[in-house]
Amino acid sequence: PLGLKEGVLPTQRSCLSDAGGNFFMAGVGFSFIFSWLLMLLVMIIFVLGGNIYMLFCESWQNQQLLQLLDTPGVIPNFNLSEVLGLKGDTANFSEIYRQCQQDASLWKTLYLDQTVSLDELLNISQYAGDISTAFEKMNITLSPISLLSQRQKDLLLSACQAGQPPNFTLTLEELDQNITQGSLLDLAADLEQLAEKVDTGVKEDLENKARELRELQKEMQASFSGPLKSLKENIHSVQSGAAQLEGQTTAALDKASETQEFLEREMPNIIKNETWAFLEQLLDFFETYISWAKSSVTEEWARCKPIAQSLDNVEAIGCDYIMDSVNAFWFSLGWCTLFLLPSVILAVRLAKFYRRMDIADVY
Repeated sequence: PLGLKEGVLPTQRSCLSDAGGNFFMAGVGFSFIFSWLLMLLVMIIFVLGGNIYMLFCESWQNQQLLQLLDTPGVIPNFNLSEVLGLKGDTANFSEIYRQCQQDASLWKTLYLDQTVSLDELLNISQYAGDISTAFEKMNITLSPISLLSQRQKDLLLSACQAGQPPNFTLTLEELDQNITQGSLLDLAADLEQLAEKVDTGVKEDLENKARELRELQKEMQASFSGPLKSLKENIHSVQSGAAQLEGQTTAALDKASETQEFLEREMPNIIKNETWAFLEQLLDFFETYISWAKSSVTEEWARCKPIAQSLDNVEAIGCDYIMDSVNAFWFSLGWCTLFLLPSVILAVRLAKFYRRMDIADVY
């Protein structure tokens, strides 16, 4: 437009205007030369991108693709249940994908319980029966049990007899008598009676001696009464204990004999019962472990949610990022191709107003 001037004849147009018209016609020529390549590219991308998006992305989002794969005969000579070794048509892609989205284990998803029976594989009842039979046949033989030998029994009886105390009867009778051979109180009374019959000088001495004897009797009573009482009690205790010693020794020896007979008679059964109780406890431990192993294998191990997430991620990357970009690309090229025809017409119509004419049009 900068090269156009009003009032200038078409045969006298400037070079700038003539170059603009030539560029218009060159654009038309290039459009006719290369537009078929652009159309072919648009058609190829449209066929690939559009069909892939409709057949894969849309079908995956509404689960029609999995339903199509589940239709018998779609894939020739292919049966998912037969491939997994299952009975009947129990397995299909839709159900497997749904369970994997719920984070189920592969054991439930692939119906592996129809192929491998954990109850038969991990059944220990058959082994328990064999163990019980073998245990019943077991014969326990013990060496003779001797708690006390005959020599030890004789030593105990000898010690019991040797431990008998002497006869304390005379000793107790002597302890019950006065500490002194005579009674000091009687002697003091005699001295007082004698003092009444003698002179005054001797009388005071006798009364003093009688008083001293009475005080000495009191001191002896205070000093010796406690130890004498304790000594008597100890003697009586020794006598009563010694009287029971022989009976206790005999009872202990009888108890030892009974215990020895009981052990010789019942020890094999006791060992057998305790061993069987221990085996039952071990079997309970094994059953608990097997129950845990079953629950872990069937519910905890090999969860397939990562597989479903991987498929969803592949769908998101392929459809949301790649195919959407491809479809946007051919859609843009399609609009460019669509606007190419009016641009050719417009360029041809405008070229005559820009190019320098050899002959001026006269109307």
